[in-house]
Amino acid sequence: MRISNRALLLLFPVLCSSAVVSAQKKKLNDYTKLVNPFIGTGGHGHTYPGAVVPFGMVQLSPDTRLTGWDGCSGYYFTDTVVYGFSHTHLSGTGIADYCDVLFMPTTGEPQFKNTDYMSGFSKKNESASPGYYKTRLDKYNIGVELTATKRVGVHRYDYPRTSQANIIIDLQHRDEVLDSWIEVVNDHEIRGLRRSRSWAKDQYVYFYAKFSKSFKTYGMALNDQLQPGQSKVQGKNVKMYIQFDNPGDVVSKVGISSVSAEGALKNLDAEVPDFDFKKIEKQAKADWNNELNKIQVEGGAPPVSSQARSPQGPPGYDRPQQKNQAKAVDQSKVKQTIFYTALYHCMSAPNIYSDVDGQYRGLDQKIHKADGFDYYTVFSLWDTFRAEDPLFTIIDKKRTLDFIKSFLAMYEQGGLLPIWPLGSDETYCMVGNHSIPVIVDAYAKGIRGFDAEEAFTAMKAAVNRDQFGLDSYRKHGAVLADDEHESVSKTLDYAYDDWCIAQMAKMLNKPQDYAVFIKRAQYWKNIINDQNGFAQARVNGGWYMPFEPTEINNNYTEGNGWQYSFLVPQDVDGLIKRMGGRDKFEEKLDELFTTDAKLSGKDQPDVSGLIGQYAHGNEPSHHIAYLYNFTNSPYKTQSYINRILKDKYSVLPDGLSGNEDCGQMSAWYVMSSLGLYTIEPGQTQYQVGLPQFDKATIYLENGKKFTITNSGTGVSFQNIYLQGMTLNNNPYNKLYVEDKDIQSGGTWDVYTGRLANKLFLQDLVKPSSSITDSLIVSNPYFSNSSPSFKKPFDLDIKSADADAKIYYTLDGSVPTASSTPYSKPINISANTTVKAIAIKNGKPSFVDEGTFVKIRDDIKLKLLTKYLPNYAAEGDESLINGLHGTANWRTGHWQGYQGTDLEAVIDMGQVKPVKKVSLGTLQDSRSWIVFPKQVEYYTSDDGVNYKLAATVNTKVDIKDLNVQTQTFTANLDLNARYIKVIATQYGPLPDWHEGKGQPSYIFVDEITIE
Repeated sequence: MRISNRALLLLFPVLCSSAVVSAQKKKLNDYTKLVNPFIGTGGHGHTYPGAVVPFGMVQLSPDTRLTGWDGCSGYYFTDTVVYGFSHTHLSGTGIADYCDVLFMPTTGEPQFKNTDYMSGFSKKNESASPGYYKTRLDKYNIGVELTATKRVGVHRYDYPRTSQANIIIDLQHRDEVLDSWIEVVNDHEIRGLRRSRSWAKDQYVYFYAKFSKSFKTYGMALNDQLQPGQSKVQGKNVKMYIQFDNPGDVVSKVGISSVSAEGALKNLDAEVPDFDFKKIEKQAKADWNNELNKIQVEGGAPPVSSQARSPQGPPGYDRPQQKNQAKAVDQSKVKQTIFYTALYHCMSAPNIYSDVDGQYRGLDQKIHKADGFDYYTVFSLWDTFRAEDPLFTIIDKKRTLDFIKSFLAMYEQGGLLPIWPLGSDETYCMVGNHSIPVIVDAYAKGIRGFDAEEAFTAMKAAVNRDQFGLDSYRKHGAVLADDEHESVSKTLDYAYDDWCIAQMAKMLNKPQDYAVFIKRAQYWKNIINDQNGFAQARVNGGWYMPFEPTEINNNYTEGNGWQYSFLVPQDVDGLIKRMGGRDKFEEKLDELFTTDAKLSGKDQPDVSGLIGQYAHGNEPSHHIAYLYNFTNSPYKTQSYINRILKDKYSVLPDGLSGNEDCGQMSAWYVMSSLGLYTIEPGQTQYQVGLPQFDKATIYLENGKKFTITNSGTGVSFQNIYLQGMTLNNNPYNKLYVEDKDIQSGGTWDVYTGRLANKLFLQDLVKPSSSITDSLIVSNPYFSNSSPSFKKPFDLDIKSADADAKIYYTLDGSVPTASSTPYSKPINISANTTVKAIAIKNGKPSFVDEGTFVKIRDDIKLKLLTKYLPNYAAEGDESLINGLHGTANWRTGHWQGYQGTDLEAVIDMGQVKPVKKVSLGTLQDSRSWIVFPKQVEYYTSDDGVNYKLAATVNTKVDIKDLNVQTQTFTANLDLNARYIKVIATQYGPLPDWHEGKGQPSYIFVDEITIE
């Protein structure tokens, strides 16, 4: 039934009559009871359960796992052995680091090896809540409690009666130590430094510890050997023990700092002046409730996941479901637990990095002082710009401002806006530069107080540097797969960043900059294949082939053609047009969610949480369900949002469908549960989804509140759909809510039912996402992208712009409108370079270029061992096609072999003089690719009897971690018809390598005979 806006006022009760509601002093609810820190500690969530306060520098948590991808946070739920309790941890990352300064209470004779001092623990004795963790060490019968302030970790150990009650302090624990020292100050205090290298290449953690009781003795160890009489020890393997005599309870408080031991002491004394553990625990709980109460939700009964039960949390999760009110109450708690745990995870990172006096270690490794703001680190920006940072622009503008000031400090000290800063190091992890959308989104939403001109200069510097394919992007209008790996993802991310810069230019009244960057924001058009609608790599003037949209390969960042084909948030209307119109676009979305095609290509555990080929476990998919709002079927957004919320989140340890990624996986849940999601940070519209709670009240920093209601959340059927909306008692007819409407305060009432009201939804105003200024002409493309050929072929040239005319050259010159017009396929029979350009209404595209090399027909190659299908280069004849790979092996010209030597035979057709022969190889030891130990060249006249002609040994050791090439050349000066090449694998990787014992790879690119 179609419902008019006028009828809405009659059908639904009025819940709020004022457009602007002043918030009374809100009552703080104890939402810490609804937080389960164990959510995400199983599966591939990579979270930790330990003690942390909102955005705290200290994350004091148990370390139960030392290695492996699921040990990134140091903890995994199913583990039953604990090595100790360290003071820093990462929340849900896909790379391991932190876990610095390990404390471990023991009894008896002190031990220094973790395999000796570790202890089992029982899950029944383990519990956690925001700011608090508790367990019991079975081996020693020691009770352990942990809590924290921003910069201080507080331990309480309950020892049994013993004259040997120890605390082991292990500075070698976890990653590679560059330097460390520890010093006894007196019988209550110690201090030290741990400087290490892992994901962050040079990380400093100073610490200062005080103990509630004096220790009777201590011992220091270097390389696990006691150093008698020493009060300070320095080295790369430093540990110590302190020992108490029957102390009962001991409280240890540990301040940390990146600056100095003195800074750690200042932090310690300022934040924890005494040893009152309960007071600190209570304050941590209060800190969390202050943050969690920024959004207060009520109700939220079904639909919920059938797996919604918990090993720890509100009572009733494991009770059989019954059709009564108790069921609704329990399910509301389940949903609220997921919500508040998600909000908790959102606020576990980024982490404050400046000391109480404002000092911090910058990306230049120098000491700086934050003047009037808190300096932060651990910005997983490729992830969090999508939902977590937009969430903070609603509920935490002050901290958002501090984030931006931190970004600008990083730019001032390191010359680049942050990409993925960790500690005092830039990791350069992931693609794009997504501090840009965070800044632009904040500015668009009225957050001021930072130097906007400096920020704009920093943005331009970030995208105009020659790094990670940006030079290829600017030169060709797309990152070419010939030049850079992950070229599709980089092109799409760079184009979105450029759109953000264009918006900033518009807000700062910079029309010339706007014109430049709004053009660059359209470069996505050059990697969307109009023939199939997929985002596809550009290689040698054409499309990467063979193409399979399910294949995960080096053209994408943690994804495939399905997931990345919808990553054009800045120009959805343009993408719809490229895919053939609104109906075709909807059909492609439908196929994404419903296809039964399986992932193919390389193993990528990040691509998880699948619904068809939609991968909720990784961020590039996070906006896609909302794209139905641009089609004639917005109800499908509501349907899929319901499904994702229900099926991809639970209160179990594996309740996240992928890495938490410093809050983004959880922020998607928080925003989508509120019924609001921005697909395009930098724009002020929030897409309408479907609110999941009876009532959600957002308390704003300006003293107002924005209330969201949905009376249909308790209906017990699979899906609910939008039937109508009012905003402040006025009929609302848009599929988006403006940020200014939220910030003005008021009530957004959503009315739902079990059937999709398609007519009503079709009449709603769709969100806007289109680029209409300075439209570009898409690059032409060739029908063949293979750089080598044996037989002549016809090359077709096409354009996605139907009205564009194509011009080309074959002599190496740059084509113009005066060049040869393209009218029919070009016959290629010899080595040829083709350059083409598309021109429409006088506007030219970038030049498209391909070089085609004829394979020598006087030699033949026979491979006696088979290459890996994921590293096939151009196929069976890649080693004689005249093409040479670069040091960036991910661009695809290298052929890979693992677990077997390379054996190949060249047949020259007849006995000929051979002056020299060579084999091109590559080494990237970190990626398990190692130069062959040796290359042997055998010769034969008959192809049966071979004689060793030369052996060439490698000149480079596996320990040389530089990515490099090496040519194994042998001077033969003999006659032969056949040449056999045998390249010998390095073999199992050495003990020092992270892939210890695994078989190495050989990467080869060309056999050259002169």
